[in-house]
Amino acid sequence: MPIADPTVLIHNLTDKKGLTALLDLLPLGVAIMDKEGTLLAVNRAYEDITGVEASRILGIKCLHALRCDFCIKDCPVMTEWKDRTAQTVEANILNRNREKVFVNLTLAPLIADDNTIQGVIETITPSGGGPLDEVTGHVLGLGELVGRSPQVRKIFAMTPSIAQTDSPILITGETGTGKDMLAEEIHNESDRDGPFVKVNCGALPDPLLESELFGHNKNAFPGADQAKQGRLRMAHGGTLFITEIGDLPMSLQTKLLAYMDDHVVRPMGSTKGVRTDVRIMAASNIDLEEAVRNKTFRQDLLYRLNVIRLHLPPLRERGEDLLLLQDHFLKMFQLRYKKKVERFSKNVENLLKSYAFPGNIRELRNLIEYAINFCDTPVIRMRHLPGYILHGHGLPENLVTTPDEQRPHSPGEVRMARPERWEDVQRKMILDALIKTSGRKQQAAELLGWGRSTLWRKMKHFGIE
Repeated sequence: MPIADPTVLIHNLTDKKGLTALLDLLPLGVAIMDKEGTLLAVNRAYEDITGVEASRILGIKCLHALRCDFCIKDCPVMTEWKDRTAQTVEANILNRNREKVFVNLTLAPLIADDNTIQGVIETITPSGGGPLDEVTGHVLGLGELVGRSPQVRKIFAMTPSIAQTDSPILITGETGTGKDMLAEEIHNESDRDGPFVKVNCGALPDPLLESELFGHNKNAFPGADQAKQGRLRMAHGGTLFITEIGDLPMSLQTKLLAYMDDHVVRPMGSTKGVRTDVRIMAASNIDLEEAVRNKTFRQDLLYRLNVIRLHLPPLRERGEDLLLLQDHFLKMFQLRYKKKVERFSKNVENLLKSYAFPGNIRELRNLIEYAINFCDTPVIRMRHLPGYILHGHGLPENLVTTPDEQRPHSPGEVRMARPERWEDVQRKMILDALIKTSGRKQQAAELLGWGRSTLWRKMKHFGIE
């Protein structure tokens, strides 16, 4: 948005009788900021949508006032405007009631005659397509965890009040149902200003797990050349999320129970304790009551964790949530990979409806990411899906063969495939392995014949979460 003298516009915004009064008449939220992202003026619609008061946010960064997920991703204000054109994105903001509001957000630079950026105009409008519940007023989305099924509605309705307590939380559900995402979103909506720290009981051998949780002093055991703080001290003021807690050894169950009673961390090799303020959340994909009966899990620890219990149902029990999640991931990866993939073919939709998704949301997410990576048309078709899903049992009988889905070839015809880069082949191999193992990285690494650290390094390189 080139203008002759942006400083005049910005100066006039301080005059309530000037341009700011005009902005108040607009039906969309408008904010004016300097090139660093400091808010200089906002209109009434902006205040209404965000729930903030102009007097409290003027002079601070938009990042802290708007509380938008786009701010920490690809916001051009934060990345020095590599492309000096206006950008419009779908995003969500956190209002003063700590509810997520889905919005369409536009950012446009104010460019002077000398081609320098002097300021930024930002507009926000509520998104009619966002997963909002118009009846109850509760947001039907927490990060990537979205849905409209009754079970999920109930969890989303409970989340704001749960977030404001310090009570332990136990989240149950099959692998891939989104337990990690739910725990992190509860932490993010809370008032706790400490970090969200995660530890997986199934990923570490027993001798290292105690050190990972509680820390150790120097020379506490052979090889302990330096002292280690431990996750419980790292999470001070925040939340410790323990995944696969059913795999926690009995000896550490006793020690964790003692910590939950007095909140004192006792590192290995130390006679002194350190008091910390940590909220404990735990998750399990096994039946802990059955584990108690089998004497592999302490009953008193289960009672201590089970103050607030949330159960995430498997994807196959969530009805039309499947379609909502398909569209959600399609839009997410469209933006991430900047590909013009608009929809799924009828055959793909029928196949996804009939598939059981043993890996639940994680498998659906990985499958759609895989398809978008290799999709060369505006429509995701059968040939873009990973091979394992096309050769499984229970394929729907109502698949329609179309020229786009399956083109016949004469016996003598040579089919020319586009050459693939080795990087693309590796990415495809990793996504295939993660889908086949329902996201279990250790098993995926074994399937690929790699070490776990190699898989982690390559996933980071390719941006695979």
